[in-house]
Amino acid sequence: MQLIDGKKISLEIQETIAEEVKTLLAQGKKKPHLAAILVGNDGGSETYVASKIKTCENVGFNSTLLRFPSDVSEEKLLQAVEDLNNNDDVDGFIVQLPLPKHINEHKVIEAVKPSKDVDGFHPINMGRMVLNLPAYVSATPYGIVQLLDRYNIETSGKNCVVIGRSHIVGSPMSILLAKNTKVGNCTVTLCHSKTKDLKSFTTKADIIVCALGSPEFLKADMVKEGAVVIDVGTTRVASSETKSGFKLKGDVKFDEVAPKCSYITPVPGGVGPMTIASLIMNTLLAAKKEIYK
Repeated sequence: MQLIDGKKISLEIQETIAEEVKTLLAQGKKKPHLAAILVGNDGGSETYVASKIKTCENVGFNSTLLRFPSDVSEEKLLQAVEDLNNNDDVDGFIVQLPLPKHINEHKVIEAVKPSKDVDGFHPINMGRMVLNLPAYVSATPYGIVQLLDRYNIETSGKNCVVIGRSHIVGSPMSILLAKNTKVGNCTVTLCHSKTKDLKSFTTKADIIVCALGSPEFLKADMVKEGAVVIDVGTTRVASSETKSGFKLKGDVKFDEVAPKCSYITPVPGGVGPMTIASLIMNTLLAAKKEIYK
């Protein structure tokens, strides 16, 4: 069993990006600029956004964080999105999800200018990705592709099961792995809450991507010997063992599944750092105007 070290790969990517930023500045171009909108004070979102800002500093980006209370009106939030759309110094920005229930997430996502949608959530970027056109790919699936590539994990002709059909991870992941690309050409089965006899699919899978948000859902008896397991889950579970009072749990029961795997991602330190690295990669593409000329 080999552990897939997302933290290590993320740092390698950050080093490469930092060198590219130095080159841009030497050419007299401006620093790439990533902005984030954060609504409320959800603990997970706070941690994630803080990591993004720190990563921006590490690679030489400018960053801006716009905070709003959880009772902010939809109108005010949409105005903030429009202001960032029209700010020529901001290359890309994200609206941290989830948003409070009184705000229509789809409306906010569609308000983001596609050329600045470095999260890859806008329908235009999703559609371009499906059609093999240049697009910003959703950060988590993009990060997983990077991990599979950098660990030279063969995907062509492999039987892959993606558990979870969210628009953020599961659905785009299934499309990317089925594409005729270097990290692709899988035969993909997309499983979800209505799938009957899930175990009959997972036990045949060469590669499993588990993106449910259900702690320790995938057990050893659901995985065949030698499988590659990618754990996307990051659920905060109360714990008396840590100072923070919680632990991060993945969707995979790691201790019992890992011995059966050829490769597996840990939680934390697996997919999470790659999501941030991918967001930074997308922002660099935005700054260089490589997707939308």
